Amino acid sequence: MNLSQYPAAIAQATQAVNELDAQISAVHMTIDRLETNVDRKVAFESDLKNDSQRKARRFELLEVNLEYQHALNTLMRLTAQKANAVTHLEYLRNQFSVAKLEARLAIARQLGGSEIGDLLLGV
Repeated sequence: MNLSQYPAAIAQATQAVNELDAQISAVHMTIDRLETNVDRKVAFESDLKNDSQRKARRFELLEVNLEYQHALNTLMRLTAQKANAVTHLEYLRNQFSVAKLEARLAIARQLGGSEIGDLLLGV
């Protein structure tokens, strides 16, 4: 990849991470909505006498809720995709840094003398 291509690739990789963040947020909202609905049902079940019974009932209702299970699976998948996207983004950033250093070194070798130190230090 040419040095000039890295900024666009980095921007594209950053956008991919941002899109995954947005999808993860949407799934979290779905999960919260489903949990709230189950909590509301559990709160009005008069045969549940204590917190332990309510927690157990909540778990039972969420466990059989296919939409909730699908949302959890989606969240796990998106989280893994985001981790991979962040890794790719960092890889591109690191490649870009190395490419810039190599370009500076090539210029420094052409210049020679005392200008090398100034160039490599970014002065």
